[in-house]
Parts: sequence; C-alpha cells; structure tokens
Amino acid sequence: MTNHWGDYIYTDVFMNIGGNTAESHIISMKHIERAQRKGAKFIAVDPRFTHTAAIADIHVPIRSGTNLAYVCGLMNYIIQNERHQKEYVKHYTNATYLIHEDFDLDEETGYFSGVQDDPIRKCKKYDQTTWNYQRDAEGNVLRDMDMQDPNCVWQIMKRIYSKYTIKNVSDVTGCPEETLEKAYNLYSSTGEPGKAGNIMYALGITHFTHGAQNTRSLCVVQLMLGNMGIPGGGVNAQRGQSNVQGATDQAILYHIIPGYLGVPRAARHPDLATYLDVETPKVKECWWSNKPKYMVSLLKEFWGDNATAANDFCYDYFPKLDHRDHSQIPIYKNMGEGEVKGLICFAENPVVGGSSTKTKRDYQSKLDWFVCSDIFETESVAWWYEDGVNPKEIQTEVFMLPAAACLEREGTKANSSRWIQWMYKAQNPPGEARWDLQIAYELFSRLQDAYASGGGAFPEPITKLQWDYGMDGDKSQVDVVKVCRALNGYYTDGRPYEKSFVTNFVGLQDDGSTACGNWLYGGYYNNLKAPACQSRVTEAPGEGLGTQRGWSFAWPLNRRIVYNRCSADLEGKPWNPATQMFWWDNDGNLIADKNLDTPDWPGGWNTNFEQLRDFPFIMLPEGRGRLFAAAGAIADAPLPIHYETAESLFPNLFYPKATYNPVSERFYEDHVVETDEERARYPYIMNTYRCTEHYQTGIMTRNMPWLNEIAPELYIEMDPELASNLGIKPGDMVEIGSKRLYKDGKQGYIEARACVTERLQPFVVHGRKVHQVGMPFNWGYMGMNKGSITNDLSPSVGCAIVSTPEYKGFLCCIRKKEV
Repeated sequence: MTNHWGDYIYTDVFMNIGGNTAESHIISMKHIERAQRKGAKFIAVDPRFTHTAAIADIHVPIRSGTNLAYVCGLMNYIIQNERHQKEYVKHYTNATYLIHEDFDLDEETGYFSGVQDDPIRKCKKYDQTTWNYQRDAEGNVLRDMDMQDPNCVWQIMKRIYSKYTIKNVSDVTGCPEETLEKAYNLYSSTGEPGKAGNIMYALGITHFTHGAQNTRSLCVVQLMLGNMGIPGGGVNAQRGQSNVQGATDQAILYHIIPGYLGVPRAARHPDLATYLDVETPKVKECWWSNKPKYMVSLLKEFWGDNATAANDFCYDYFPKLDHRDHSQIPIYKNMGEGEVKGLICFAENPVVGGSSTKTKRDYQSKLDWFVCSDIFETESVAWWYEDGVNPKEIQTEVFMLPAAACLEREGTKANSSRWIQWMYKAQNPPGEARWDLQIAYELFSRLQDAYASGGGAFPEPITKLQWDYGMDGDKSQVDVVKVCRALNGYYTDGRPYEKSFVTNFVGLQDDGSTACGNWLYGGYYNNLKAPACQSRVTEAPGEGLGTQRGWSFAWPLNRRIVYNRCSADLEGKPWNPATQMFWWDNDGNLIADKNLDTPDWPGGWNTNFEQLRDFPFIMLPEGRGRLFAAAGAIADAPLPIHYETAESLFPNLFYPKATYNPVSERFYEDHVVETDEERARYPYIMNTYRCTEHYQTGIMTRNMPWLNEIAPELYIEMDPELASNLGIKPGDMVEIGSKRLYKDGKQGYIEARACVTERLQPFVVHGRKVHQVGMPFNWGYMGMNKGSITNDLSPSVGCAIVSTPEYKGFLCCIRKKEV
C-alpha cells in the first residue's frame, strides 16, 4: 500500500476493483465503513454482487479479465472531460515529456513499436528503442509544458485511449453503459484539487496474463487525478494474509533480492562493478542512486569478514539468474522433464493452490526427494492419497517437518500498510514441531557442516557464508534478535554488539563498513532496549492525521504515505488544507516538530523548500510519476491497453488481431482453448476466489470441525438462467471440466455442489449473452473436509512480468452429474 488503513478516513471516493474486502479483508472494511459514515462514496467493480458490492454506492459488474478495458475507459473519460488534476499532471508526472518520433501502436494487432519474436519463450518481446524520451544535445529530456506536441505523453495517451468509449467498454466488459458513466463520473470527481480518491485491489487484478498492466493502469489513473502521495489517496493492495508484504520485502520471489534490488543475471551482470553500473540510476536525486551502498552492505551481511573490496565483496558467490523464468509454473515443468530433482516446500500447498494442479501432482512423482514443512499433512506432501494413484509407483523420498503455527513463534510481520510490527508468541509449539526460522537455521547449519567436511563442485559460497544467528548460550537455537539486527543493518568496525546497530539506511556505506540484510528495514530494530517495531505509542483522538508514527515502524524510514511531496502544490501549499502534512518557516525550512510524516524527497528534513520543487517522485530517475513507462521500465507495454485472457470466447474488440498478452511466456503447447470448436466445448467463463470460511488451500481451516459445519463442501456459483438451461437445481452435484482435464479424446471433470444465486448474472458481450461461474479453491483430498481441487481446471499461463497464473477468466464446461 502506498498509504495506510488509518488514512482511509480522508478518502472521498473509494474504488474497490479485483477484491472482495468485506469477505476477504474484513478488518480493513471497518476503515471503509468509518469513512462512509463521514460521507465517503464507494464503488465496487466485481463480476459478482458480493458482500462488498452490497454496501457500495455503485456496483460495476464486469466480465472477468476485462479490468483493463474498464480502467482504460476511465482514463479516456478523464481526458475527454478534462477531469485530470491539471497542475499535478503537468508538474508531477511525465505527461509533458516527448517520446521518440517513431513510437507507435498497431491498432490491428495491439503490438507496440519494436515488437520481435522471442523464440526461447515462444512469445513476443520488444526492442524498446522507440519507447525512449527525446533528449537535447546535453541529454536533457525534451518537454512541452503546454502538452500539445503530438509526441508528448499526454497527446499519445489521448490518441491511444480515444477508442475506449463508454459504448465500446460496455460491449467488451458486459457492464451497462449507464453504470459505467456513473462510476466514471463519480471517481473522476476526485481529480478536483482537495479531493482524494483511493483505489484498492487484490487478486482479481493480479491473477491475469496482463496482471502487472492491470496494476499499473490503476497507478496511471491515480497520477492523472492527483491521488498519489496525498492523505486518503494512493493505490492500496489488499494483501491476502498478515505477512505477505513482509515475505515480498524479503525477496521470496525469484526475480528480486531483499529490499527490491534486482537479482544479478549471469549474462548482464558478470561482476559487481557491472551490476552497480547497470542497475544504479545516474541521477543523484533519485534515491536508487544509493543502490551500491545497499548491495555492498547486503553482500557484507551474507559473507561477513570473507567479503572484502579485494574480492568484490564475494559477489562471485552470489547466485546468478540465467535467461529463464524460475517461478512456480516453469519449476514444475522442469520437474516433469527431470531437470529438478528435489523440492523444499515451506508452508505452501502448490498442488492445490497452484495452476494446472493435476499435472503438478503427476510431476512430483518424478522427484528424487521432497521436503515439506507445515502444521498439517498437506496434499502436496501426500499426493499419493489421491484417488487413482498407486503409492508403489512413486519412488520419491518424502520428509515431513512439523512446523509451528502463527501463535507459536515470535518476530515481526509487515502488514499491507508496510507497518512492521513485533508479534509475541502465545505458547510453544507442541511435540517436535519447530518454528520456520529454527527449521531454516538448523537446515543450513547442517548443510554448511556437510560442505565443510569436503565435497561439492563449488562449496565456498556455502562454507564461507556468515551464519552467526545462534543464541550465545546455545548455538543450536536461533536468536531472532540477531536476525533482526542483520536485517536492520550494523557497523562492521568491531564496536560492541549493543552499539553496533545502524540508526537507519541513511548510514549504510558501499565500502564494507556496514552490513545490512535489507536496506528498507533500516531503523526498524536499531537498538536493543526499545526497537521501533515494538513501539506502541498512539495518537490522541483528533491528533495528527491518523499516521500513528509512534506505533510500530513503516518502511521506508517510518514513512506512512509514500511520495508525500505530492500532497502540496509547487509552492508547498497543501491541495487540501484540512489534511496538511508539512509546514515551513519563513526561511523555507521544515518545522520538524509540527510535521505529520517523514518527508519523501531528496534531503528529507534538511531540505529547503526551494530545493524540492523538481523531484516529487524520489524513486524514479525522472523524478516524476510515470504515466508512460519509458524504455527499460517494464517489459510488456509502455501504456496499459486491453488484452483478452489466454482463453476467451471473444476476439479483442479494440485490436482485432491481438492475442492475449503477447509478452506472456507460452510454457506448454496445446494447453489453452484457441479454436472455435474448443470454445463451443467450453462455453462458460470461470472465476476462482476464496471464501470467508476457509483459508487459502484450506489445510488449516478444513481441519477445524466448526468451520466445516459452516462450509462443508466445495461449491460452484451460477446464475439461475444458466442453471435452468442445464437442468441444475440448488444442491445438485455438478461436474466441471476444462481443457487441462481433456486427455486422449476424453473429458475429465471435478465435482462441486451447485449454488444457484442471483449474485451472478449473465453478461451481454459483443451483443451475445454469456454466463460466468465462480468457485472457491479451498478444498482438497486431505484433512477432515475433503473435496475436488478447483485448480485442476486452471491454465498454466502467467503474467508477462511476474508469472502469476491466470486463475480467473478461463473457460470451462459444466454438466449435472448423473446419479
């Protein structure tokens, strides 16, 4: 989240898109309702009439997979009706920047200029030369402050989005024109200076082959309306559980390393000097110009005294990516091909929660060994219990490590607001169960000992890794405070342990004198007596803006609203005087004890007002928000445009010859519905989601009898008309199939109980009535409450940027089960 929960009270209009806050993020809904009681308006964009839609002022039903058409239509409405925040757009975004004269968009194919074949990934890629800014002889970007030049970003947007009329958007999304116009009119009203619009999203935005563009489109809208960096505004992700943000911060995903640094790539970054040169912006005002300090400090934390300037701080030891995607989809594909021999699975259930899960279960049988750490026996660690599977044919050696539940471990969690809070454990784990940090600590300790005793092709990265997190009195037990110190950062000059903590990331250096496991966490645990993450100081009622800067620690630097320079105009006057964040004295200096957040601009507290006029977006080399993503910013599109899902019943109305996202890697041949014959076989649109009563893949909640009483069976939601057409009544058992279950000329199915409901209604798309159904994915064949695995149906196609599978908007067939 760019903002935080307490900030919601200052929102004038909420737009909830791709999320079901009332059912899936229940506590955050309380903040929305509090704002509603003060007059805030609420728009819910969702294919279903959910509990969230029920309390909305406007429900916008759109066909799953058409978020971009809807948002691009909103952009066009803002432009055509001049609803943009004019001063903000001109001075705080790149709307005035001139783009290469040869930049273009093919209106037939939906390809941007520079498109090329990518034979390795079996899709398209872009030579982004024409996505560059125009520059003068000194390298300065050319701008048109009147935004009239045909090559300026604003005019390019005006041309590209002009076809996203309300009528066209209605034809694609299936949403009535009058509903679209009401929603567009209401949300675009927040472009008035002093107003605040808040966009919330969840997995209904990210679970698509164009998921990253979905998210970026929301950022573009907020920039157009001046809603970034202001109280009550922002783009606010509704995270699916309490520490998803923290897991991302620590680089659980394969394409980043801690603190959102780019992972070194073998071909692109052969040595440390090259990595720092390629990855570090040359603009000193951009905060990423400090990247050498963060990378060297990270290497120093990893390899300690072994990391010196003479050996590039052990950069050669750091694993490097090759050209391939190493997300879950290709990892399992490589497993099936025999390339991946073993798998360690911490608190994940991929054969239920992943895509094309029937195939995943088959592939796991080809592993030599499998290690699972969890609190219950999951489907992923016991896949031989599936009906029709012969355990004798599975040669995989399986190790199950009993883990601790969330209340049986202590440490910090980072919530959606980026607030890092210390959580105390309530009890010790039972029996031989151990918490994840202890398991990881012991596992690597033994691995390091094994390599130290001899063997291994290249043992030094493991044997020389600094692994000094054991308790002083018992090295077999991990000391969580030592791990926190490592993340926070410390000096390496030999000063006493209790005085070695760096104050925050501003003190990090690139000469080896500091070590830090995650620069963003600098300051969260910077002392032993009163670490910030344990702080519980609250504001008095009516005091401040609800930033609660004394409660926990928010990265970066305890900043509660990122890009908060944008909360005021060029002269420093707040757009909304009622939510003023910063005050200046007569000399143009910040009045530190009066300000309500940590400044987000070059120089911070020490900056005179005259110095900060020209760099409101501190993390971008341009210093301005990117309406247009220039060359190097993103792989698949400089501006968001509509692409259909990988499986769609319809051609792309806006770009008739377009496929689904052309930069999305094609992992499998003959995997998705592509022909008219197949579309006739799979005529219904499937949407998957979670239910309130069960959590994720259900392995915890389906082992709780009282929750099983509330939600005893897997179900499929369908509208009454579709149910009537198929002869299905409420409570009937239904069979659902997809192309993933079609094999050797025979269609396979999963089973679910029919839930016939008016929460779903047919859509009229391109003049044709279509039906969309929905299923939760919380069931499997382990635990007390068993059911079919919904994701056996879903395709293994993913977002072009992060490979998140397209769990929504794929096609299926349905029939009543014969008794």
